[in-house]
Amino acid sequence: MTSVPLDLDILTRRLNGPAAAPVAVAVSGGGDSLALLQAAKAWADQAGRRLLALTVDHQLRPEGADWARFVAERAARLGVAHRTLVWEGAKPTTGLQAAARRARHALIADAARAVGAGVVLLGHTADDVAEAQAMRDAGASTPSPREWAPSPAWPEGRGVFLLRPLLGVRRQALRDWLAAQGERWIEDPANDDARFARTRARRARAAGGPPPLAAGPRPCIDLSGLVQGLGGDLRLPRRAFAGAGAGRLLSALCLCASGAVRPPRGPEVERLLARLAGSGQAVASLAGARIEARGEEVTACREAGEFRRSGLAPQAVPLGVSVFDGRFEVTADTPGWRVRPLAGIAAQLSAAERDRLARLPAAVRRGLPAAIREGLTPTCPLVADGGPIRVRPLAGQRFLAALGAIADEASLWRVAKRQGTP
Repeated sequence: MTSVPLDLDILTRRLNGPAAAPVAVAVSGGGDSLALLQAAKAWADQAGRRLLALTVDHQLRPEGADWARFVAERAARLGVAHRTLVWEGAKPTTGLQAAARRARHALIADAARAVGAGVVLLGHTADDVAEAQAMRDAGASTPSPREWAPSPAWPEGRGVFLLRPLLGVRRQALRDWLAAQGERWIEDPANDDARFARTRARRARAAGGPPPLAAGPRPCIDLSGLVQGLGGDLRLPRRAFAGAGAGRLLSALCLCASGAVRPPRGPEVERLLARLAGSGQAVASLAGARIEARGEEVTACREAGEFRRSGLAPQAVPLGVSVFDGRFEVTADTPGWRVRPLAGIAAQLSAAERDRLARLPAAVRRGLPAAIREGLTPTCPLVADGGPIRVRPLAGQRFLAALGAIADEASLWRVAKRQGTP
């Protein structure tokens, strides 16, 4: 496969060489993703890596199961393992495309994590970049696909990155390459449905010239002063909020400290940045996060009042790994436990745990996860001496990922090891 329409150096630069963990490839059966699968297989054979092809059946079209079988057959022919993921349950009557996208990313991220894959390859092309720009020009908020980015699914996508190695390649070039091999692919009728904004953007682009080159990676913000506290709180020097990218920095800080999935609105971010530009004390709540600026340091943690407003109830902890409040990964060795915010039951902890808890900032303590079980003294695993429940904060790694500080698979693995991934 000497004429692969992809610079395989992109994969070599972003991915590790020989390793036990596979690399996942999202394959719908369309021309872009089938070409990606073949190109990735050429690289994997050289690099000594396994691939796992993942296909999502959204159960929105009767042909969905047939399309998944088509991909499974093509993957088998290449010697690539394949899994079909099904979006089950009721589908929304409005916002269906956005909901399908969220479900697709969550299913793919879960499947990748289950086999230890930290990277998922996606088949977006230069045409997708142009179409996203056309949609923004028409007033949409569609982001431009980036070569390397964290999975947008949260918390399913924790520790999972998306790599789009085809952003410099035209869609037609991929189809011409497949056709030259006698290969066929699926044409999804939804891609020609004028009800969808992307279809209208695609038609508008068809009469124009070549799409613009894919945008390069966004500049990485200086995070050298970042500290993650034991309770998942994040601390940064105040000067970090005065430079370029300060709005992006503050937005990511709120999102990661609160465990939320919806970032704060732009005007709210700008107002808080204006307060941080001064030298006095500033305390604010934004997007579920509590931001405190004291002296030369800014601290962010979960706003305790959000527990009451969101109605967060004690959560049953399954055996194995789960996530609490979007901020903590919880690992349980024995059944029967529940986890809830510590607020209101801190006095019931053991004396040793209360002593360690007192060393943490007051604003952080109330939102820590407490493990409860009938007949046993409650425990806060973050300050406990071991036990059947272990907790790992997720805010630090998520924050680094959001701001471009994890640039490839090797750095992802280094950060995961440092953060204590089970």
